Amino acid sequence: MAPSYGLFICLLLWGSAELCYPQPLWQGGARRPVRSKPPLVVECLEAQLVVTVSKDLFGTGKLIRPADLTLGPKACEPLVSTDMDDTVRFEVGLHECGNSVQVTKDALVYSTFLLHKPRPVGNLSIVRTNFAEVPIECRFPRSGNVSSQAILPTWVPFKTTVYSEEKLVFSLYLMEENWSAKKRFPTFQLGDIAHLQAEVHTGSHVPLRLFVDHCVATPTPDRNASPYHTIVDFNGCLVDGLSDASSAFKAPRPGPETLQFTVDVFHFANDSRNTVYITCHLKVTPADRVPDQLNKACSFIKSSNSWSPVEGTADICQCCNKGSCGIPGRSRRLVGQWHQSASRSRRHVTEAADVTVGPLIFLGKASDHGVERSTSSFTSVMLGLVLAVVVTLTLAAVVLGVARRRQAASHPVMCPVYASQ
Repeated sequence: MAPSYGLFICLLLWGSAELCYPQPLWQGGARRPVRSKPPLVVECLEAQLVVTVSKDLFGTGKLIRPADLTLGPKACEPLVSTDMDDTVRFEVGLHECGNSVQVTKDALVYSTFLLHKPRPVGNLSIVRTNFAEVPIECRFPRSGNVSSQAILPTWVPFKTTVYSEEKLVFSLYLMEENWSAKKRFPTFQLGDIAHLQAEVHTGSHVPLRLFVDHCVATPTPDRNASPYHTIVDFNGCLVDGLSDASSAFKAPRPGPETLQFTVDVFHFANDSRNTVYITCHLKVTPADRVPDQLNKACSFIKSSNSWSPVEGTADICQCCNKGSCGIPGRSRRLVGQWHQSASRSRRHVTEAADVTVGPLIFLGKASDHGVERSTSSFTSVMLGLVLAVVVTLTLAAVVLGVARRRQAASHPVMCPVYASQ
């Protein structure tokens, strides 16, 4: 079925106005006849726009030159014509020549314009026809079938493109001790425990399970900086818990898209910087997939001297002792194998991402503050004792003085009296 369409054409002129008025016009008492053929004919085909222009465009007998006509913002030129032809013809695609398209409630509207821009001929500096711009619209109704085949759009809407690329959003945060909110101030003392939460926002994606594949701590945002300390390795083994730390994954999870773990705070020896950045490689698997050696979250339990998974069977953690979990020869540092990190941005839009949290800022050792508190307490006690001794001695002196005065008053001195002779 051929497409139905509507057409709107109007000519903006400086001089003649015959194109916009089909009725006879009166000028100076003389009646000018209506032209028998329209100066402009537009055909809106299924995928093509055809415009036929009369060379006597203004009805004055002065013929226009085909070279002075263009179509659309991109100035498409007409088909080749001869001097014997009395028309100029354009045949272009609906999407060509810079034509714009607009979707309304009832129609699909293609808009363009025909431009007549006369130029002087040869060495002359004059023109004898007017500049004109004719808006052209082709309207296709949106209701009803206009083709026997499905419409295949040649563009993808911007929002759809962004959404398809922003499939997953990974995050890594420092949390308060009760996991209720993000930590407001990233300050720590040695002996404290850092609470970290990794999560992925899945949107309308199928349910997914998040894993922390690898984590490394460095004194700067550069994950390849030295010195460094590996916290998680071998596809989800929290190896920091093998030392004298209590670092571990928190079980059970709040949800499959979230994974929480703790790290005993530390600083780098022989390094004057008091900052630490933690960079982790996060990845996801379908939520219904059973965890395995490559996708796991394992913590070392010192009381049983064994590894324990957040979910899944215990055997998936056995490779943590071997230092190899399905990828022979894998470097523990993964230098050059990670995707590009966004450093402190903490947010990424990929299906697996490296995220960095930091800096963790150290205010000093907790033991030092304990010594200071003990010293302060001892000083306070000594000061109190000194004050007590001074007060006691002062009171003793006062009492002794009063006692002596009373004793003197109870034993008066007898002075001898001599009689005169």
